[in-house]
Amino acid sequence: MSYVVPFIAGVVFAFGLCIAGLTSPAKIIGFLDVQHWDPSLLFAMIGALPVMFVAWRLRDRMARPYAGAAFPVEPPAKLDARLFAGAALFGVGWGLGGFCPGPILVSLGAGARAALILLPSMVGGMLLFRAYDTWQRQDTGEERL
Repeated sequence: MSYVVPFIAGVVFAFGLCIAGLTSPAKIIGFLDVQHWDPSLLFAMIGALPVMFVAWRLRDRMARPYAGAAFPVEPPAKLDARLFAGAALFGVGWGLGGFCPGPILVSLGAGARAALILLPSMVGGMLLFRAYDTWQRQDTGEERL
């Protein structure tokens, strides 16, 4: 039963990605193209704001999530070079490939060829970062969050 709520949330999220056009690399690239800007993706982003506002308000009133023992502990808000570098790399990958992690998985399920190339690239980048991060933390003696 503990997998039912996350599964339903994932299906709703996947449908939302499809409806918003986030599974289309052309839509993403059109949004990022300064000369021929397609603002339609902006409406999907703006539409997500009230949904998340309500979700956070509901979370504040709940003792625990429906499908889990406890809410995850929020990491400290630390704005550093590492965060900005990661955000920049994510943005560059998003802009070049036209996919971010959620839509790439939905597109893979739909049989999109681009997802077959970009998903292994994304996973490879994650594994490279994990290896680098582990190596870097061993050098400095810093613990992982």
